[in-house]
Amino acid sequence: MPELPEVETIKRELESAIIGKTIVSVVVHNPTVIRQPSPEKFAHALAGVSIQRVLRKAKLLILELSNGMALTIHLKMTGQLIYPGESSQSRVSFQFSDGKILALNDRRLFAELRLVGDWRNLPFVRELGPEPFDCTFDQFKTMLAGRKTKIKPLLMDQTVISGIGNLYAAEALFRSRIHPGRAAGDLSEQEMQKLFNEIQETLREAIHYKGSSVDQYVQLDGSAGTYNEHHMVYGREKKPCFICKTPIVRVALGGRGTYFCPHCQK
Repeated sequence: MPELPEVETIKRELESAIIGKTIVSVVVHNPTVIRQPSPEKFAHALAGVSIQRVLRKAKLLILELSNGMALTIHLKMTGQLIYPGESSQSRVSFQFSDGKILALNDRRLFAELRLVGDWRNLPFVRELGPEPFDCTFDQFKTMLAGRKTKIKPLLMDQTVISGIGNLYAAEALFRSRIHPGRAAGDLSEQEMQKLFNEIQETLREAIHYKGSSVDQYVQLDGSAGTYNEHHMVYGREKKPCFICKTPIVRVALGGRGTYFCPHCQK
């Protein structure tokens, strides 16, 4: 968390808020989140540059800059971007020429900021699989064919298909009526088609509702996303299934908590 819908929400909000604005100074309050280059070089190189484009790749935000470089922001589990924000509460603050601040908050210091020449050459970016909206069903079917890996951990493997995490994998599997512990290669072509469609539809709905505010995710203005109100299984352990009233179960699968309906998902 955040996953593709949350990062896409922030990306769209940043496009409206900061494109064309010039950074006059950067204050690094905690250097832990600066991964490349050194915090001193990071702050110096950003002073005086303007924001040209805001992009998203899977769960990564990319700010392309007027000096030809790119600022990449990976919020990880607990990172937040707040605009207008307050420098005193942030890990890193970017002050613009209009006096407003873009603040990176992160209670647990998992976020990663990098200033690079070409973000496409970052090793973890090069390893990313296609996003759900960028692949065809035939490509998706090939990803699953013959795999003994359980379907839910496979959907969360960013080298196979990128942007999906624990929450949206659970939701899409419920909507597809597929048990998260099934081997990916055992799904029928009809089940694969249903899952492919539901992944895309779940992500579209989550983007529409500005993401899910679980853990620390908030929108750019600090307000919560509202897709939580539409979760079918995630976070609903012991609550009745919306379809059959069977209590939702939570188990550990691939090292992560997994929610599903034991009656509806086979």
